[in-house]
Amino acid sequence: MTVGELLARISSRELSEWMAFFQLEPWGAEVEDWRTGLIASTIANVNRDPKKRRKPYEPEDFMPQFDRPEDPGQSPDDHEAILRMWQRALEARDG
Repeated sequence: MTVGELLARISSRELSEWMAFFQLEPWGAEVEDWRTGLIASTIANVNRDPKKRRKPYEPEDFMPQFDRPEDPGQSPDDHEAILRMWQRALEARDG
């Protein structure tokens, strides 16, 4: 169902009620990932050797990570190095 079809079939009040219910009882992939991580961490902790791993496992240790690391971008030193490289290349070309 598209958003347009949903809005044509549901009132604003009912949509607001579903949104409020979701705040109280969330559903979907993120919640299921957490539940699966909870089960996996429980099993791992029952079988964990506390001498080898003192810190217990957490549900987050078993959840997929979809965040990409941020690109730090280029520093002013990087910019300067690139400009000097171009300068050398142009000087070599032009003699």
